[in-house]
Amino acid sequence: MPSVPAALPRLLRDSRALAVLAVPLVLTQLAQVALTTTDTVMMGLLGTGELAAGGLAIVVFNQVRTMGVGLVTSVGNRVAAAAARAGTSPGRAAAPGPDDEVAAVARAGLAVATLAGAAGAVLMVAIGQCLSLLGQDGDVAHRARALLVALAPGLLPCLWFQAVRQFTVGMRRPQALLRITLASVAVNAGLDWVLIHGTWGLPRLGLTGIGVATSLVHLLSFLALYASTRRDPVLGPRLSARVLGADRATVRRLIGLGVPIAATYGSEAGFFSLTALMAGSFGSAALAAHTAVNQLVSIVFQVAVGLSHAASINVSRELALGDVAAARRLRTTALACAAAVMAVVGGCYLAFPEAVLRPFLDSGAAGDGDALSIATGLLAVVAVLQFFDCAQNIGVGLLRGLDDTKGGFRATLVGYWLVGLPASLLLGYVADLRALGLWLGLLAGLATTAALLLRRYAAGLRARSGAVTEAVPTG
Repeated sequence: MPSVPAALPRLLRDSRALAVLAVPLVLTQLAQVALTTTDTVMMGLLGTGELAAGGLAIVVFNQVRTMGVGLVTSVGNRVAAAAARAGTSPGRAAAPGPDDEVAAVARAGLAVATLAGAAGAVLMVAIGQCLSLLGQDGDVAHRARALLVALAPGLLPCLWFQAVRQFTVGMRRPQALLRITLASVAVNAGLDWVLIHGTWGLPRLGLTGIGVATSLVHLLSFLALYASTRRDPVLGPRLSARVLGADRATVRRLIGLGVPIAATYGSEAGFFSLTALMAGSFGSAALAAHTAVNQLVSIVFQVAVGLSHAASINVSRELALGDVAAARRLRTTALACAAAVMAVVGGCYLAFPEAVLRPFLDSGAAGDGDALSIATGLLAVVAVLQFFDCAQNIGVGLLRGLDDTKGGFRATLVGYWLVGLPASLLLGYVADLRALGLWLGLLAGLATTAALLLRRYAAGLRARSGAVTEAVPTG
């Protein structure tokens, strides 16, 4: 084992290599979550009832969108591995040949996104019709249903955007993502305000206007990213929107990898979605508090998402080049970076809870005082929970780099549903801790999932290391 002074330069090199891709991805993720944060703040300004209904609709939208994103997430890993095998560097502008693997994966990714977006939009509308049957307040369910109808058309361009994004990340050229996403935040805020209040002669849509604005922003974001990517001398020749010409074998390969990823993402999102429904059973104040705290968790979670994607892409590349030791170091580097950020954020939650929650909940508004009190108690749990939430997301990304997408899904089934859900039910209902008990159950499920994922990654690397050793001639 190398000494600490000898290992430090290598650790710094690994950190820089991860940061080159992770920093723009983290910033892009934070900018993207600003979209839903803006929507949540706008909902809160309309009142506690609108925040509860809007939060419920966002939970459903995020559930379907997350699973759709999972289906196209492996595009980045497949592109990274293909580029490594072909010796393609981020600055290389050589034109692709007729059998270019990177171009085939990019086109297949858009085809998968199209299928997932169309099916997901129909599913969202169908779920909206069933909300009253799931124990939700009738008025809340009615408002959420209308918002889901407005959000559904935006799912298709949202997933197209994600497919192109994974292509750019796999090629290690994600720079345009941040500029486009930042612009979309400003456009979304303006459209939210205009469509909610009906300014400039437009109809006053209220809560539904937020859904219309979000769908428009997803379409504009995709068009901007596609146009920017087509202009790139390296990326442009390898990107085509002619999805009908996608190679069927490549599409099947992406779906084969993507279904377990979608199931993994859906398992986590479903776990959070179910807790939102359970929080709603405790009343609108509990649901509003849950919505506000969940949005805070989503904001910080984007740091882990960026680190997870960057580590995953780099693991795919390093393993394609046969460097198992580098893949092992990536785990430690990503987890250390995530832990440092979570410690700072958790300290802010504990020191300034009301300041953190004020953008979402106004203690002076009717009904918001109870919601603020509940949310303040939840922040103490979240300060610990987010460490495990980040660790499990990074673990999923690392396994994706190994092409072990099924292992991640199995780990989430155990962690979320066999540990987390029973714990939430026992603590929330039997122990009568209500919303606090639900979040303690979430904490238990995430901690278990993180441990299982990281253990599986270590075992996968040991297997790869043994295979490499056996392949080396001994003569």
